[in-house]
Amino acid sequence: MNTVDFFGHKVTKLIIGDNPMTGHSYIEDKTTGEDMKRFYTAENIKATFKHIEEIGFNAMLPLADPYMVRLIQEYQAAGGNLKYIWQPYMPMNQKVSMREIAKVNTIGIYHQGTTTDYLYENGNIEKIKENIKMWRELGTPVGIASHLPEVIQRCEEEDWGVDFYLTSLHNSRRGRRGEPSGFLSGKTKAHVKFYPQDRPLMLDTIRQLTKPVIAYKLFAGGQIFLGKTQEEKREIIKGVYDEVFSVLKPNDIAAIGVFQRDMDEVKEDFELYEEWYAEKMAKSEVK
Repeated sequence: MNTVDFFGHKVTKLIIGDNPMTGHSYIEDKTTGEDMKRFYTAENIKATFKHIEEIGFNAMLPLADPYMVRLIQEYQAAGGNLKYIWQPYMPMNQKVSMREIAKVNTIGIYHQGTTTDYLYENGNIEKIKENIKMWRELGTPVGIASHLPEVIQRCEEEDWGVDFYLTSLHNSRRGRRGEPSGFLSGKTKAHVKFYPQDRPLMLDTIRQLTKPVIAYKLFAGGQIFLGKTQEEKREIIKGVYDEVFSVLKPNDIAAIGVFQRDMDEVKEDFELYEEWYAEKMAKSEVK
């Protein structure tokens, strides 16, 4: 897979998020968060790390909860070479968390999206800035994630002190404005529905940004595939790659989650990206 320069590190254009590994399901009537947790045992998580790397991805967006951090430390100690851009685990003391994630191949950290949106919605932008300043002690680039275009736009305009953005193509704050992250409230995502009209709003925002971007929720947490055949799903994936990568800058990245229980999504997503990229290169050569 082609790579980009992420603050001096070569990172694959497409990287892997870990929502399914931590039980974050957006299709609870099909696969619950508990289903995901039961599949993603410690053994299966580390096997997925290895498979991700062997297939050709080289970076992840893991959650810095103690369990995931320990597994990644074990994986790296066993010879794993993935790079990590961390989503902080907000219930944990962040000074302690930074000491632990510094032990692995960390190349970035970012302000967790729902926490960003919660603080913004409650008028506490200064707390966001304080958190960003604190995470700078890790010595890596610091980013900010959000599900709201207005947050990303304001961060860019006012320069809140970040190096990169994580931009969700779908707004998970509909009906939850002012609510804290589910990590704190315990509320599931069972009733979170994503709407296609959100996508162009965030894509238009991405076009205006000057700093590096990591786009996520490309497939609407799997909702975009509901009711589709496997062949239709493959065409949708390639269509999403075309839609998103036509907007991203040369050094921007996209992130996807993978649930390996029923099929090899890691392999499928990689192969379809390679197929899409080869077709794109062939078209550009014709021109």
